[in-house]
Amino acid sequence: MTDSIKQAASVSKNDSLFRRCALPALFMLLGVTYATWAARIPAIRESLQLNPAELGIVLLGAGIGAVMSFPVAAWLTRHRGGRHASMMTGVALLLGLPLLAKAPDFSLLVAAALLYGGASSSFDVAINAIGAEAEKRAGRSIMSALHAWFCVGTVSGALAGSALAAAGVSVSAHFVGISIVLSMILWASYTSLPHDRPDPQASGKNFAIPHGPAVMLGAICFCGAVAEGSVADWSGVFMKDKLDVGDGVAPLGFAAFSAMMLAARLGADRLKDRFGARRVVATGTLIAAAGIFIAVPALNTVTTVLGFALAGAGLASLFPFVYSAAGRHGSTALAAVATFGYSGNLIGPPIIGFVANGWGLQAAIGLLGVACVFIAAAAYVARTLD
Repeated sequence: MTDSIKQAASVSKNDSLFRRCALPALFMLLGVTYATWAARIPAIRESLQLNPAELGIVLLGAGIGAVMSFPVAAWLTRHRGGRHASMMTGVALLLGLPLLAKAPDFSLLVAAALLYGGASSSFDVAINAIGAEAEKRAGRSIMSALHAWFCVGTVSGALAGSALAAAGVSVSAHFVGISIVLSMILWASYTSLPHDRPDPQASGKNFAIPHGPAVMLGAICFCGAVAEGSVADWSGVFMKDKLDVGDGVAPLGFAAFSAMMLAARLGADRLKDRFGARRVVATGTLIAAAGIFIAVPALNTVTTVLGFALAGAGLASLFPFVYSAAGRHGSTALAAVATFGYSGNLIGPPIIGFVANGWGLQAAIGLLGVACVFIAAAAYVARTLD
């Protein structure tokens, strides 16, 4: 009898451990897919012989897919619950990743990017909805820690991409292998998460436009998404073109960006408690601007990677603190601010491509530094952040 009780207690303890790991694993999964795509963009560009404007259109396709998917993501989360929504959108995401590698021409790559962008943003909405519920149950802030797990994924994905590219592994084999591994993590997380229920207000709005205090938060989120998304999509191309590095070295700029973002997010909550969100975000984005301006001259590989690393550290607190502030104004405000963020991901990388096509990639990356200065000014006066 005693042995049975101990065994039951052990099973319960293991079940609790799996449940605690399930949600961080989903954030990490999203980070890995994000970095996997970003790390191999230079190789895909070369294989299809895309110019900067064409690559900008591909990235625009991913952004359009993301923004168009918001009503679908909101409907799924409301009617099926975050757990089921994360499973369905996660399957679509892991099917979309290999299609990016296997696209034989420009038009099909744009179509694959539309699917990838829509699946990625829908999965993001679903897991953040689960995170918001978990935060309510915990009675304390955990969103920054969850976003740190996203950074664990981006660092891992970028380093894996660098290693596999250096080893000569094809983009297709890389993406298919990653999708298979992540599908097992997705299933294990889905089965471990507690069962949730659909939103009782499932007839509510699936799309909203920011108003009131959310407008400033939306503007900050938009510019932050422009900067972060553009570094992810263009840092590898920048290093390859301006420093003439190989496919194995090109992803290291984004890897350093993600690694420093992870490190900074681990301590961001303590800084917020001491100095307030406004000061942390404003100071951080000035550091990010300095990092971008260090990277732009492309003096050598070390200083360029260092510049992107500083940019990651500086931008680390922006999304967790903006989402936290928006959440205080209700779920509709949070969804609206998130829409601004994905709109930034939609517009930013393609703009970099078009500016690079006309004035050069260094001028285009330099615009990101200017955007970070604007964020710092906006954050400092945005009292709704605190």
